[in-house]
Amino acid sequence: MNIKQIETYQVKIPLKKPFKTALRTVINAETIYVKVTLEDGTVGYGEAPPTLVITGDSLQSIKYCIEEVFKPILIGQSIKQIHRLLESVHRSIVRNTSAKAAMDMALFDCLAQVANLPLYQFLGGYRDQIETDFTVSVNEPEEMANDAQDYIDQGFSILKVKVGKDEIEQDLKRIQAIREQIGPNATIRLDANQGWSVKEAIYAIQKMEKLGLDIELVEQPVKADDIRGLKEVTTQTKTLIMADESVFSPDDARKVLETRSADLINIKLMKSGGIYHALKINHMAETYGIPCMVGSMIETKLGITAAAHFAASQPNITRYDFDAPLMLKDEGISGGVDYTKKIITLPNTPGLGVHGINKKYIL
Repeated sequence: MNIKQIETYQVKIPLKKPFKTALRTVINAETIYVKVTLEDGTVGYGEAPPTLVITGDSLQSIKYCIEEVFKPILIGQSIKQIHRLLESVHRSIVRNTSAKAAMDMALFDCLAQVANLPLYQFLGGYRDQIETDFTVSVNEPEEMANDAQDYIDQGFSILKVKVGKDEIEQDLKRIQAIREQIGPNATIRLDANQGWSVKEAIYAIQKMEKLGLDIELVEQPVKADDIRGLKEVTTQTKTLIMADESVFSPDDARKVLETRSADLINIKLMKSGGIYHALKINHMAETYGIPCMVGSMIETKLGITAAAHFAASQPNITRYDFDAPLMLKDEGISGGVDYTKKIITLPNTPGLGVHGINKKYIL
């Protein structure tokens, strides 16, 4: 079961509506697909979107890594030695975590097919359905409140609200407007995307607590490298604090876990470099009694399918942020996970369950 061929494709799919955070505005989902073919004809797929402001990866760097760095060391190697293959991938170049993630997905897809198991079962098989949140982009308070109500009306019960783009009082107006609009029953999570200072975060979260806005958690309130500041926010507030951009690698996770700097960790395959290291991060967090969320970038259903397989396989992963394909005008692939509003069902076909790429969007 040796690797025969590795191919890359550049894909571009428009969003239904611009996606705005404290870090960027996205109009199109631009991404790189990778296709791995084994000697027996087995085909595995992976995806890597460029997210310059978070991972530093570009379309060009992802494509180069896969074709010029990973391909030469993987062609001819046995898929059954996946740990050795992935160690070679991770040692071959520093950072470039999105390119590593795409390669990792495709290799795991192939191996699970060889084992004749859906990937989530191959990895542990804890559950076969999960519930995603839906993200409310940063806009004016009234528009965000209307968007939030629209998502509730569509059947979503958990909203992830983007904040941190401008002054803190404006963020508080946004959150109040949303809570007043949707009522008390829906769950609200906030994602500041590093947009607040430590003092702003503590002030805002304590004020939200006093106002009874019932925020479930606040994700990455401060700069990614400010672990001390993240810990201060965690200790000075009652609301759960989640580390996101602060944790790329298992070593990053160790620093957050040992210092008790966050209550939760958001694992993203594009940060960790794929499932191989994501499993390590989750197991470390579980040892410390820290639950994890699995999130995503602006990915098509291909990347989300891989992330969902990983997330569904592990009991310590309790929250899921997989709404990106619902923001796109097309899924980009055939097969993969199935969406019934907020419920995602994992496919029961071997591997990722991806049948092919929609060639309409290949550039």
